[in-house]
Amino acid sequence: MTAHHSNGRQVRRRVGVGAVITDEHRRLLLVLRRNEPQAGTWSIPGGKVEAGETLCAAVEREVLEETGLRVTCGDELWVVDLPDGVGGVYEVHDFAATTPLPAARPRAADDAADARWFTASELESLTLTDGLLTFLRRAGVLPADGVGPSGGVG
Repeated sequence: MTAHHSNGRQVRRRVGVGAVITDEHRRLLLVLRRNEPQAGTWSIPGGKVEAGETLCAAVEREVLEETGLRVTCGDELWVVDLPDGVGGVYEVHDFAATTPLPAARPRAADDAADARWFTASELESLTLTDGLLTFLRRAGVLPADGVGPSGGVG
């Protein structure tokens, strides 16, 4: 997909998805990104939407590929445009998703170097993808204050 930037130049847009998943202990599932953009940071599981795939089907496939967990896609929480580092944009649709409880232990696979459940207080010590804390707070997944570095990555 391409779009035109305000300067008339074409910008390549790629559509991606992410999944916000919490377990019965209110822990958040995160994956350690193996690849760019933002390799080496923790983020919610997700990835690119394949041709002909619905957004929810992409959420369920990506979570399974990256963590080994089966989830059910729920409501869309937010959409964000992220630069891809090479002049294009990822249009990322993030959804709430649920996994059967009690939640299983994730196993990292595909482009995730690691996958784990984290409590809200544990997020403070992690290097998260840009803006993740802000979006989680706005969506009500995390408290509006007291979790994570203020300003920082959020």
